[in-house]
Amino acid sequence: MIFGNLNQAQRYAFLPEKVKAFFKYVQEHDLLSYEEGSYKINGDEFFVNVNEYDTVLREDRFWEAHKRYIDVHVMLKGQEFIDVNFIDNMQLGEYKADNDFQALDGDYKASVKLNPGDFLICYPEDAHRTGVIADEACHLKKAIFKIKVED
Repeated sequence: MIFGNLNQAQRYAFLPEKVKAFFKYVQEHDLLSYEEGSYKINGDEFFVNVNEYDTVLREDRFWEAHKRYIDVHVMLKGQEFIDVNFIDNMQLGEYKADNDFQALDGDYKASVKLNPGDFLICYPEDAHRTGVIADEACHLKKAIFKIKVED
């Protein structure tokens, strides 16, 4: 996983081009003006989901990971903690192939606080639990870029 801020995009030149593409998309589009939903950029290879929700207590959220996609969480408005761990440290639950959702259970190894402009890249081996209250409960808006991994 990689945690950073959009203002420091040049520091991530080492990332593969298909992953770095989210920086360009964020620069060229006003994601705050997007309605909630899924937006195709390059078919199923690269798309963005715009979500809004309220942060809640840690115990009221769920763990997830994905086998076919890298997630890039970009905070647009509000803040949240995203708990992280490696799937090898977790108990695997059911995998739903139709929406590439791996359920997991376990403890968090670390927690990342996302404020507007921050991003977190989660690879398939990275379990994550989003929507956890940071300083105080809030309504947030964020973009989650989905980047297909090589088969």
